Amino acid sequence: MEFLLQYISWAPNPILIQLGGFEIRYYSLFFALGFIIGYLMIQKMVIKEGEDVKLLDEFLIYVVVGTVLGARIGHCLFYDWAYFSQHPMEILLPVQFEPEFQFTGFRGLASHGGAIGIILALILLSRKQKRDIFWYLDKLAVVVPLAGMFIRLGNLMNSEIVGDPSSFPWAFQFSLMDDENGKHDPMVPRHPTQLYEALAYLLIFIFMIRYYAVKYGKVQHGHIFGVFFFLLFIARFVIEYTKINEGIAEDSIINMGQILSLPFILAGIYLAWRKNRNPVT
Repeated sequence: MEFLLQYISWAPNPILIQLGGFEIRYYSLFFALGFIIGYLMIQKMVIKEGEDVKLLDEFLIYVVVGTVLGARIGHCLFYDWAYFSQHPMEILLPVQFEPEFQFTGFRGLASHGGAIGIILALILLSRKQKRDIFWYLDKLAVVVPLAGMFIRLGNLMNSEIVGDPSSFPWAFQFSLMDDENGKHDPMVPRHPTQLYEALAYLLIFIFMIRYYAVKYGKVQHGHIFGVFFFLLFIARFVIEYTKINEGIAEDSIINMGQILSLPFILAGIYLAWRKNRNPVT
């Protein structure tokens, strides 16, 4: 049986609202939704556990700042250091100075850098509030996959983080794909890796909700986070095989995203095993 459509033509306007020089992109909207829904879910968990919700006031600030700074710096270091080493001001400013000045927003964000940024931010917060860092991380383990799903849908609307060429009937033709180096033909049908990841993160989110409900209070803080880390970055490692190779030589066996995922996978295995015991009373 032959499919009527050989590929899906994909060319949405990434801008949702534009008023003069001000614009709201789908990516920004999805990014914000991930934070808002995640925060509300964590708030509900904290209330159910009888904890003071005021703890979350600083928590939200630390997580947002850690995520954005970590993801931005991670992208610049891991994926495009050749450019940003020559344009350091653009690392933390949402603008481009050359060839002409323009507001670009933070279009380059790396999930591995975001994970590192969150952990560093929560180390600082846990010391300030004198609370086990894994108390926070176990709760993030439930909501981060949902936020990741929203972010990947935003990537889809931006026609970015696209996959290798594909002949599958669900392949997308990203005709608005940003390819400054001219290495990849935007008219070639490709794997919709954003959708692959979005679906994987949704399934992990559903699993983590149930796992948290069953395991919380029966294992040490950190076990749930370890399971989440393992699942998330295993999914990321596998899906990377369908993506355009970024950050290292195109003929490499594994790409930069997979290299960066390996320590997270190992850390997840270690935490899940090390903390899989009755909590200290």
